[in-house]
Amino acid sequence: KSWTDALLESQDSHATPVTEDSFLILTESGGSFQIPNVLLPSQLHNHGNYVISLSKLARYLGEMAEGMGVEIYPGFAADEVLYADETKKAVRGVATKDVGIAKDGQPKDTFERGVELVGRQTLFAEGARGSCSESIISELNLRQEGGADVQHYGLGIKEVWEVPDDKFKPGFVQHTLGYPLQSSVTDKVYGGSFLYHQEPNLVLCGLVIGLDYENPYINPYQEFQRWKTHPAIKSQLEGGTCIQYGARVLNEGGYHSLPKLTFPGGMLLGCSAGFLNAVKIKGSHCAIKSGIVAAESVYESLVSVENAEEKTVASMGEIDLEEEVMEVTKYAENMEKSWVYDELREVRNCHEAFSKWGIGGGLIYTGIAAHVTKGREPWTLPTSVGNDADGSKTDSKATKPAQEFEPINYPVPDGILTFDLLTNLQRSGTYHEDDQPSHLKIKADVAKVPENISLQVYAAPESRFCPAGVYEYVDEKLVINAQNCIHCKCCSIKMPHEYINWTVPEGGGGPQYQVM
Repeated sequence: KSWTDALLESQDSHATPVTEDSFLILTESGGSFQIPNVLLPSQLHNHGNYVISLSKLARYLGEMAEGMGVEIYPGFAADEVLYADETKKAVRGVATKDVGIAKDGQPKDTFERGVELVGRQTLFAEGARGSCSESIISELNLRQEGGADVQHYGLGIKEVWEVPDDKFKPGFVQHTLGYPLQSSVTDKVYGGSFLYHQEPNLVLCGLVIGLDYENPYINPYQEFQRWKTHPAIKSQLEGGTCIQYGARVLNEGGYHSLPKLTFPGGMLLGCSAGFLNAVKIKGSHCAIKSGIVAAESVYESLVSVENAEEKTVASMGEIDLEEEVMEVTKYAENMEKSWVYDELREVRNCHEAFSKWGIGGGLIYTGIAAHVTKGREPWTLPTSVGNDADGSKTDSKATKPAQEFEPINYPVPDGILTFDLLTNLQRSGTYHEDDQPSHLKIKADVAKVPENISLQVYAAPESRFCPAGVYEYVDEKLVINAQNCIHCKCCSIKMPHEYINWTVPEGGGGPQYQVM
């Protein structure tokens, strides 16, 4: 039985082979022109790929893992990294979040203490901007140790539609640049769109915008809604029904932003490390490969120690806390030899080219890099966004004062093709226990930033960039609607002075994606 048949049997979800690639430049006037496939980078050719539901694939792989004896704990959120001792040089595991705590911080009748999960190696695969992963990167200086740039991010906003048979083209894949994010060849807003047709009648569509944009009046959600009104997109959705909505940040720093991958007691996998190809707008293949390499590297290292059989948890019945914590450096070595690094190295300067020269220069540079230099160019394009005295160049610092721009008036949604945010939010299925402390915490050292800087200088950009309507100002005071959160992590990145600390809510809280 093929994996595609097994996925269909397990999750009632099709893996649809790609049948056609299309790359369009959209214009504001409603026109479009197609870039011939022969001119596109090979990394944008999707022949041999499949259109799938990632949430369905994850559930399918989870079933396979449990069938092999792996214990999975859905509904439990990893809240804290456990270190071997007070020096915090080696990781021993994670602790899950306490549950049953009221908004006032007092335990309720349902209170249960979190559980400590310890292991000989802990592999962190939380996705982009994972809270435990970020704390380790900071605590152990993994970016500095790896000689990496700061990570940059994009925000992806997505809908899933059911469409009529006459609109459905199984396996059709389309990407676009231009409208609505770029209106000229020098426009430096980084981003584009994707649209995939998946059997039996689904269209998966979305917009990705680089969070290094300057204009605080940009509303990514509204830009996505505008994109759907372009004739090249609208024609594929008309007569259909939107059935799911969601959003998530993704890494865009690429090769230059990869931190040191290993540390005593563990390692970083997938998007926790930053293995995403921003040119492809894809990272799942890299994440899966990093998981394979990590498993093989950990196994080889553990079986190579003296008396390895006697030291297994199966033999001892517990973790030997006196055992020296191992750093599996072989994982980093094997990843550097893998196709993942080859793929990321090839497009290592492309994001920076778009930031430096805009859409026109970025396309030309990407074409040269893909067809000629293949990442072998002897130079590195510096990250140009958010530069300041401390050299951190974060996406947050790329935002410019509101007085340099004009407010953007977005069209009113029609409720058929375009939707207001709260209506769409219901399609995410997001849910949080109401009586719990907010998981979105204002950092104490920048507590005055919301009212004094974000609102006054930048015209409250968090009220626009959050794709779940979490942040609003009422009588010039910040209100955080944490129950709306869809766990995209955008607020921890784009806030002025990064004033929000994103922590995990009670396990099980958040969006309930079924077909995303």
